[in-house]
Amino acid sequence: MEQADPLARHNVRIRGQGTATRTIVFVHGFGTDQSVWLPVAAAFERDFRVVLIDNAGTGGADPSAFVQHRYLSLRAYAHDLVEIAAALDLRSAVLVGHSVGGMIAALAAIEAPGRFERLALLSVSPRYLDEPGYHGGFTDEDLAQLYRAIEENYAGWADQFAPLMMANDDRPELARDFARSLKSIPPSHALTVLCAIFQSDHRAELAAIRQPTLLLQSRRDAAVPPSVAAYVERAIPRAALVTLEAEGHLPHVVAPAQVAAVLRPFATAAAGLELAAGRGMAHAGSAP
Repeated sequence: MEQADPLARHNVRIRGQGTATRTIVFVHGFGTDQSVWLPVAAAFERDFRVVLIDNAGTGGADPSAFVQHRYLSLRAYAHDLVEIAAALDLRSAVLVGHSVGGMIAALAAIEAPGRFERLALLSVSPRYLDEPGYHGGFTDEDLAQLYRAIEENYAGWADQFAPLMMANDDRPELARDFARSLKSIPPSHALTVLCAIFQSDHRAELAAIRQPTLLLQSRRDAAVPPSVAAYVERAIPRAALVTLEAEGHLPHVVAPAQVAAVLRPFATAAAGLELAAGRGMAHAGSAP
């Protein structure tokens, strides 16, 4: 039976300073769980309350909560996140999300703006499918081949998909770890999540995001073309895009120190960052 308590249901873990006045929440993407954020989260534990969660169907989340027809929509994940925020009585938290976790974070911020004061979105895309006038990076045939590969040989697909997403061929252990994490997900669950991701189109919602939003993007990302990152920056009223000196779809894995260094002044507002006044691409860091 599904657990009624959202904190137990999503294996919520709180680190850092439990009495801190500032809270930062990390939301993971497809194929990972909350542990993927630990190297970045460590940079905030001294003066933030750090909240880590497992999305439905991943990590230590309650397996009974993953009802497949419900999670064919990213809004279900966003509602879960809002329930977690309400259970913790969050006010003006910083919300950080990666990939699909970024879109989940964005939808939650729209649903409960008082809970979340600032957004940081890594490698995020509101739509992955191409259409006339929009290059999302994937065609219908690309997705048909992906779904077939998963159905025919999920482990083999994971072994091919992981290095494509991770890049950094000189560090093969990163892709091996990611492939192992992918294989821990039941294939039927993976198909459900990927359908929710690839069949979604949340471009219209971006204009409703009122929070200052920091977009972090690798210089080369097999899942999110530069044109998509630029599109998201234009669509969110108070957004700024930072291009990291890192490669791959998981910059928080390949370059956690760089991600933390860019994220920290935004999260603390130490730089007085008012994104509405200073749009435009910036670059950060010189090494992973």
